[in-house]
Amino acid sequence: MTKKAIVLMGVPGSGKSTQADFLANKLGLMHFNTGKHLESILNDPVNRQKKTVIKEKKNFDTGRLVTPSFVVGEIKKKILSIAKAGWGVVFSGSPRTAYEAEKLAPFLEKLYGRSNIYVFFIDVPVAESIKRNSKRFVCNFCGAPLLTKFYPSKNPKYCPVCGGKLYRRTLDNPASIKVRLEEYKNRTKPVFEKLRKRGYKIINIDGTPPPYRVFQKINVHFKN
Repeated sequence: MTKKAIVLMGVPGSGKSTQADFLANKLGLMHFNTGKHLESILNDPVNRQKKTVIKEKKNFDTGRLVTPSFVVGEIKKKILSIAKAGWGVVFSGSPRTAYEAEKLAPFLEKLYGRSNIYVFFIDVPVAESIKRNSKRFVCNFCGAPLLTKFYPSKNPKYCPVCGGKLYRRTLDNPASIKVRLEEYKNRTKPVFEKLRKRGYKIINIDGTPPPYRVFQKINVHFKN
């Protein structure tokens, strides 16, 4: 089977990670969650005293984007190991800046081939993004997000997937959400133009329906 590289883009809370999990399971890909990968590096006690990590962790926790050159370096190392192992990949959260797009696009083309790279934009209004992020809970064990809209409890404590404890990310406080949306508007939206100029078609997907219906619309593009 031809290995694919799928890029999912959208505002914070648009459901990129959820759809990436679905695609990974359905198509046999590795889900590379940029945010989680960076979070694990920045919160690793081994790295805590490194000046670069201290600086980038402050950006991350306040909702600002981590320095693009730092991000690209970490992504390339991980993706190269995934490709060498024979896996395709689905991204949730990359590229987030024009710089990342310029550096990662040719890198992915070399690893997977231009025709095997797909870019989707999961379209969710800003108001819906704010609503989702302000109510988001994540499992501290399996990392699954809790879809509070479809969950009966107003005060959820445990993950319905694995039973782990739920927590609120530092990124999801009101102040950070506002910063993240500004960062998306000013630094991530220009990525679309960069990719279009490189010849990529960006497939628009309505991200407001329930996740399973959003996935059905994405998966149509991979049915033979």
